[in-house]
Amino acid sequence: MFDGLKDKLSGFREDVEESTEAEEDAAAPDEAAPAGSDAAATAEPAEVDADESDADESGSDDEPSTFQRAKAFATGRIIIEEEDLEEPLWNLEMALLESDVEMSVAEQILDSVRESMLGESRKQVETTGELVESALHDALLDVIAVGQFDFEQRIAEADKPVTIVFTGVNGVGKTTSIAKLSEWLADRGYSSVLANGDTYRAGANEQIREHADRLGRDLISHDQGGDPAAVIYDGVEYAQANDVDVVLGDTAGRLHTSDDLMAQLEKIDRVVDPDMTLFVDEAVAGQDAVNRAKEFDDAAAIDGAILTKADADSSGGAAISVAYVTGKPILFLGTGQGYDDITLFDPEDLVESLLDEE
Repeated sequence: MFDGLKDKLSGFREDVEESTEAEEDAAAPDEAAPAGSDAAATAEPAEVDADESDADESGSDDEPSTFQRAKAFATGRIIIEEEDLEEPLWNLEMALLESDVEMSVAEQILDSVRESMLGESRKQVETTGELVESALHDALLDVIAVGQFDFEQRIAEADKPVTIVFTGVNGVGKTTSIAKLSEWLADRGYSSVLANGDTYRAGANEQIREHADRLGRDLISHDQGGDPAAVIYDGVEYAQANDVDVVLGDTAGRLHTSDDLMAQLEKIDRVVDPDMTLFVDEAVAGQDAVNRAKEFDDAAAIDGAILTKADADSSGGAAISVAYVTGKPILFLGTGQGYDDITLFDPEDLVESLLDEE
């Protein structure tokens, strides 16, 4: 999963290491004063007056002087400079954009890495790769973990029934995700009822009923063309009467530009007042998924996202970008065809897997 992005992040680490290795060669003292010797550690330029020496030593925060670099090297350290990062950061930006990471997200990652590493000194016994990995870890986590909350804790603490409405465009696995989440909840001791608010599409009732029958769940549905808000409201009433913990409400696939379907969502919000509205899209949709997430959030105020087909996505752009762009977290990843193939999204785990060299 996300192997393409993982390779690109590894390439950035290698680029920075090559740049700093070139700096080490340039800063190394001559053979008469080998690194680590007393002479190398104490030597200063002989023909520099006090004012010039002070100016060189002070330098700027972002551009260490030649004196500072030589002094750092002589004391067993290397300073990472703008020139060390310029080409690697350019390559990283191109790699992120090629992986469908949204522009503002890529810029935030680059700014964070640059701020973290520029002027950083490291002991020569350490590796530049360790500094790069730490900087990338923090930069990626900052954008991926935006808005993150404990989904299971929220279910546990909420008044029952908890009502969750699912929205998104056609064909992205929304109904299947509802079935998967029903099974995920059951594994944790929560009962659920499915409510088919997709009264627009022919065959929608049959599709969700097949899932309900396989899982042994009750299904609330009306005839095609009925009021979606009324269906989900009936699902809530059924759950209240039968001590069901969670209502999972499907809705018609829609584009944010479809005024009548967006009006249906607004009516569901008024009539049902769901506890959560989850946006569903395919991870493999990349930039399109990111754009749609923002558009749906603007139109329907989503609370989080589920990305399907994450196991088939090598770019990782949607997983990296959705939370930062919307301010709402990715909550689950769909990773296969089975009902158990849904994974609670963990930003820390994702970042570690992206930076794992093995």
